[in-house]
This record gives sequence, C-alpha cells and structure tokens, in this order.
Amino acid sequence: MSASQSLAEGRDAGMEIATFDREQGATLKDWLALLKPRVISLVVFTGVAGMAVAPQWPSVPLGLIDMLCICVGAGAAGAINMWYDRDIDAIMKRTSVRPIPDARMDADGALIYGIVLSLASVALLWLASNALAAGILAFSIFFYAVIYTMWLKRSTPQNIVIGGAAGAFPPMIGWAAATGTMNVLPVVMFAIVFLWTPPHFWSLSLYACKDYTKAGIPMLPVVKGARHTRWNIIVYTLILMAVSLVPSVLGLCGAIYTVSATLLGLGFVWFALRVLLDKQDEAGVSLTADKPARHAFRYSLAYLFFLFSALLIDRVLFP
Repeated sequence: MSASQSLAEGRDAGMEIATFDREQGATLKDWLALLKPRVISLVVFTGVAGMAVAPQWPSVPLGLIDMLCICVGAGAAGAINMWYDRDIDAIMKRTSVRPIPDARMDADGALIYGIVLSLASVALLWLASNALAAGILAFSIFFYAVIYTMWLKRSTPQNIVIGGAAGAFPPMIGWAAATGTMNVLPVVMFAIVFLWTPPHFWSLSLYACKDYTKAGIPMLPVVKGARHTRWNIIVYTLILMAVSLVPSVLGLCGAIYTVSATLLGLGFVWFALRVLLDKQDEAGVSLTADKPARHAFRYSLAYLFFLFSALLIDRVLFP
C-alpha cells in the first residue's frame, strides 16, 4: 500500500469516526490533552532554566506570568499540530486515541482554541516582559505549527533535524523575558536542545517505524533505513556532547556543570552505541524489538533534565 493510499484511507476513517457519537462532547481532560502536557513539562523546564541562569531575574509575579506564557504558547502550538495532523493521527496506533481522531472533539474548535491561546500567550508575554521575548515565543509557535507541522514533517526525512528548532527556543525566551536582551549562554542552550532533538526522536522512530510507515511520514528510518538512522544517532550524540561543553570552554559555568555534562554525555554516547550495535538483520532492523532504542529514548529525557539542572545549580548556587 502506498503512502498516499494510507493517508486517503486515514482521512476517510477520520471522517467516518467524526460522525460517530458526539453526544458526550469534549471533557476538560481532552482540552488539556490538546496542549501535549508531557511535552510542555520539558519545554517549560528549559524555559525556566533560561530565565534562572540570566544575570537578573524578574519579580516573582512577573516570572510566574512569563512561565505561564511559555507553557500556554507551547501548548497552543501543540493544539494546532493536533488539528492539522488529525488524518495521520487516526492511522497511527499511538496517536489514534487523541481527542480529535477519537471523535471526542471537533477539529475546528481545536484550531480556534490553538489560535486564541497562541495570540493570548504572545500578547501577555509582551505586556508582562518585553517585545523580544514575545517575538521569540511567536516565532517558535509559528515554526512548530507551520514550518514543522505543515511543511517539514510530511516532506523530508530531515523534519526532526530542522524542526527541532521549535522546541529549542524556550531557554532564549526565558533569558529574554528576564533581561530584555540576548547573550551567548541562551544561544548555546538553544543549540544543545536543537542537537538533542534528533537522537531523541530518532530513537523513538526506530521502534515506532511501522506507525510512521503506515501514515506516510518520511521519518529517517522510513526513508533511509534503520541502519542509516543508527549511525546518525551516534553522530549527533557525539556532536551534542561536544556542544554541551561549550559553556565550560567559554567560562560561562563551573566544575559542577562541566563534570555533569561530561558524565551525562558519556552516558548518552553509551546508549547510542548500544543502539548502533543492537542485533540487526541485513536491513538494520532490530532483532530485539529495538529495546536499546527504547532505553536511549528514555535516557535522552533524563539527560536534558539533569544537564540543565546542573547548569542551574552551577550558575545559581555557585555563581
């Protein structure tokens, strides 16, 4: 079955589902699910990190408003993403239970919800902090909802590489909200998240490859194969480790961050090597249900959290 046929069937299925039993309507849980709360938690954390490592902090009330705006803006982009991807979400097993493909919510309502929250978060951040922070937030929403979701995701296997920028902006937003300026450190934090995204998502795509193939999404393992993806994971992980040590080289942090970045980076490399050396067939497809890829995906989440936590401890507690 071709990708176009799969997409066509997915759209037909989505239309059939949409006519099925709308009596219950969307619940508060469904509206919150549109915001992708799991993704938001990491986005907000990196945004708070960018704000906390800045040389000056906003007042507590303004800081809380800034964090709320980052949270709502990221969630709004997620809602628009779910609106646009409702056809392929209905095809993939792990996304078919989302509110729109599961017919618990009207697609148009989800789009309006996303747009309203986007505008409100940007406007409030502008009023609470400054135009620079609001501008970066606006661009990050546009980048994720339009450039990544509507263009890159379905057109190129480099979708995650380029699209990773969307989730890398929060440290810059947090810094800009606190200072009204931009500096080297938040840009390096942006680069770390940007380079972290490909090995993080490619690990996921290795064991979710069938879903992506069925939906016609040109993820790297679908287009280039599993073995090519495994090599790319190790290459990007090595580059990530090198970039994570840039703050140390530039004297922007101390020993706590340097030691943590080194150990965490070596851990990431070890997990990436396990993915590369996993038992595979001639096509590079795992013979162990891609268990190393699952472990690498989970470690990548812990990696980013602990790396930025170390930076916070280093900059805030031992300036």
